[in-house]
This record gives sequence, C-alpha cells and structure tokens, in this order.
Amino acid sequence: MYDAVIIGGGHNGLVCAAYLARAGLKVVVLERRGVVGGAAVTEEFHPGFRNSVAAYTVSLLHPKVIRDLDLAAHGLKVVLRKVANFLPTEDGRYLKVGGGNTHAEVARFSPRDADKLDAYGAELEAIADVLRDVVLQTPPNVVTGGVLKAVGELIKAGSLAKRLRGLGIDRQRRLLDLFTRSAGDFLDGWFESDPIKAAYGFDGVVGTYASPYTPGSAYVLLHHCLGEANGVKGAWGHAIGGMGAITQAMARSAVAAGAEVRVRTAVCEVTIERGRATGVVTGSGEHIRAHRVVSNLNPKLLFLQLVDAGAVPAEFRARMEQWRCASGTFRMNVALSDLPDFTVLPGNAPADHHTSGIILAPTLQYMERAFFDARAFGWSRQPIVEMLIPSTLDDSLAPPGKHVASLFCQHVAPELPNGMSWDDHRDTVADLMIETVNAHAPNFKASVIARQIFSPLDLERTFGLIGGDIFHGTLELGQLFSARPMLGYADYRTPIVGLYQCGAGTHPGGGVTGAPGHNAAREILRDTRHRH
Repeated sequence: MYDAVIIGGGHNGLVCAAYLARAGLKVVVLERRGVVGGAAVTEEFHPGFRNSVAAYTVSLLHPKVIRDLDLAAHGLKVVLRKVANFLPTEDGRYLKVGGGNTHAEVARFSPRDADKLDAYGAELEAIADVLRDVVLQTPPNVVTGGVLKAVGELIKAGSLAKRLRGLGIDRQRRLLDLFTRSAGDFLDGWFESDPIKAAYGFDGVVGTYASPYTPGSAYVLLHHCLGEANGVKGAWGHAIGGMGAITQAMARSAVAAGAEVRVRTAVCEVTIERGRATGVVTGSGEHIRAHRVVSNLNPKLLFLQLVDAGAVPAEFRARMEQWRCASGTFRMNVALSDLPDFTVLPGNAPADHHTSGIILAPTLQYMERAFFDARAFGWSRQPIVEMLIPSTLDDSLAPPGKHVASLFCQHVAPELPNGMSWDDHRDTVADLMIETVNAHAPNFKASVIARQIFSPLDLERTFGLIGGDIFHGTLELGQLFSARPMLGYADYRTPIVGLYQCGAGTHPGGGVTGAPGHNAAREILRDTRHRH
C-alpha cells in the first residue's frame, strides 16, 4: 500500500514525487513510456544525433525547485544563449535581441523604440515580479463548506491584493491589459518598428493557436517572461544534455528521497470506492492501491478516460469535456551536416546568432496571416518557425562538426478540416517547414541528414498533449489561476476525495516550471497532516 501513486512521470509528476518522498511518504511514479520526463526528454532520433525532442529550452524552471531538489548535484547544468533571439527582416536586414546589444540593434530600425526599451523592460519586470510570487501560491479557491474555509480563501485573496496594490494604479492597469488585451495591441502601444514587435510578440503566440491580435494573447507573452536561467531574470538557456537532463536529475532526486519510479507502466483506470480514490489499475491488470492518487496528465485525459463518468458531478465533467486544448504546434528535430548560412547574416562558422532562438516570422501581421491561413487551410503556407541549434552550446548532442536543430513550427490546425488526417499530411508540412528555413538560409535543406516529425496528432499520441497543446490547456482568462482547471477546484484537489492533480492543467499552467508539482505536493502534505 502506497501513500501516493502518481500517474505520469513528466517533470511535474517527478517534482511532486520528490517533495512527497522527502516528507517521508511512500510514493510510486508510473510512466507509460520507456523513459521518464514526459515532453521534457532527450532522445537519439538518428544515429549519433540526440536532441530535446519536444520541450526544447530552459527558463521557466523555478529556482526554488532547482534548489529544493538539489538538481545541480544530480547532474543539471544550464548554459545561457549568447544572444537571446535573432530575427531576419523582410527588407534584408536582421535584429538581434540580447547579448548586451539590444538597444543598438533596435536603434537601427527606430531610435524612438530604442529609447523605450528600458521603460518597457522595467514595466514588464515589475509586473512579472508580482506574478513570480504567485506562481508558487495555491490560487484563491471558490469553496463551500463553512465560514472557516471561506475565511481562509479570503486571506489568500487579501495577500494577493496586497501584492497587486504594491504595483501602483498605473501598473495595475497594465496588468489588466496583459490579461485581457492582445499581444499585438499591447506592443503597438509601446513600439513603432516591426522587428522588435515581432521578436517580443512571438512569445504571445508560442504554443498557442491564435493570432498575436487575439484578445488574451498578451498574457501568453507575459507568461514567457516569468522565468530565469542561472539567476538572470527573463533569460533563456540550454540544459547540457538536453531537456532530458532536467527530468533525469529530478528522477534521481526523487529516487534518492525514497520514491519508486516505474516506466512502461500505463494506467488505464483510477479506482474509486465509496467516493474516494483508492489506487489505479495498470494496462497489465495490476491493481496498485494507494491512499492518494495524483495525476500529472492533462485534466481532459484524466477525467474523460481514467475516471468513471458517474464519479464526478455532471457540471465538473462538462467542464472537462469543454476544456480547451489548442496549440497549433508542429515540432521537428533535424540532424545537420552544417550550420545554416543566413542570407541576411552570411557565414556558417559558429556565431552568436546560431546559439539564439531564431525567429522566422518578421512581423506581427505575418503571424496573424499564418493563423488565419491555418484556420482556413489546415496549416499556414507561410508558417512561423522558431529554430534553436543547441549543439552550438552543447557538443554532446551531435558528432564532431555536425549539429542538431529544434524547429518549433506554427501555425497548424490541431485537427485538420474536411476529415483530413495528419498521418496523410505530416511529411508535406515537414517539407514546407524545411523550405521556410531554406528561404532564409539557402544551404539548410541540403544540410539536413535526417529529421524527426511530430504533428499535433503525433504529440498527442506520444506525449499525451491533446491537440498538440504544450500547456495541457490554453492559457486564456477562463482557464487561468482560480479557473484552472475549474472554479472551486483550483487547489490541486478534485471532486473525488484522495484524487489530486499536479500537472500543467493546474496553476500556474504550462512550460517546464515544476511549479504545479511543487504546489500540489504542499496541498497533499497539508491534507496528510490534517488526516493524521
């Protein structure tokens, strides 16, 4: 009999397991695939070539989780990009962001915009600092059940209100804008030149099936500003060994604390007796009993596939049926014989811009057209591509002189129109993505040795990302904070006693943060103490 069985060995499941085991609970993690890590894994996709095959870059991983689990001692090492982003423009120029040169780079396009960079950064940083505090807090929960519970929730809400008051009224208004307005409208209010708006605006559509002018996309932009790498706020980095190095370190930390981790162990049912979760049944028919069941899955998968329909209130199940998952993501990994030689910045010798996030989407209008094209056609004929070449920072990923690249591609429809299947069109779209990069770096196509393709359907089948949704549910106002996954159940608990959620479908949402796992463990331990 376990104290807790955790469904899914993704990073949040491993974080939750490590905290519970450190507190003395007997914990087992069950992972369907042959390797733990969920979407944060490193795999060899061609002989001699390894890459972070799904999640591909580090920033949002919370520093408290890194410290508490002592991930550095378990093998985690993160290095920063030499330049944050590189964006070729439509007029044959380019913009580099980061590396200490952003002001001078932006000034080539607009001195006025360059002069606004510091104010923009300070504004966003002040708001992000408040929200960073909220990331590790359980959201105020709409509850019933007596005055004491209600008072407890009001105290949480009051604490949050105090943090927000510290922003001042002007920044409170900006925060409201970030939750409700589009990334495009927000950036148009700050800047006039297309390149800087595109470089910043890309974060407003990352992993989101939406136009940068879709209301609410400004929050997605803000969400991607909440992280840090190696103590540098807002910075993005690379884990040596790929994203799998993060989750392997987490697994080692959990096992060192006493947790048990099983791979190739799919769960097909959560067992419920007299209204309480009592364990799980695996695909092999094994019944694993536990005092608590903790799910790291998308809420939709948990409640529509593993939990009996009659075990939860009708309104809760209806919410899960309507839980919106739409990422618009097409993911590729490619093995390269050479680095890309960009027309706007020639040269295939390793350079700073090769270490960056390379954004092939020159304007917000280009991104908007890509979205509407995908809605009408199934995929954009002029897609958005972000390319990272992690082997420029980590030579363990490819043979000497060779490289690996991650292509994070948008926009594609999570489900194709007119009954079309992604199985029939994945290679066509992969060819398009290669050609899109090749239009900017004419040696790219000829340098591709091998490729690995994940359509939205492949991402769902392989990693449980419904509709290819990397966030386990879109980051929109109706699915955030106290409404993630539903008003009344934002505290990592569910309508079933003893059944908890610790995945990205809970607050604070997606990205490799570890925060949902951290927060869920705290609530589980609180219930454990009360029970005893």
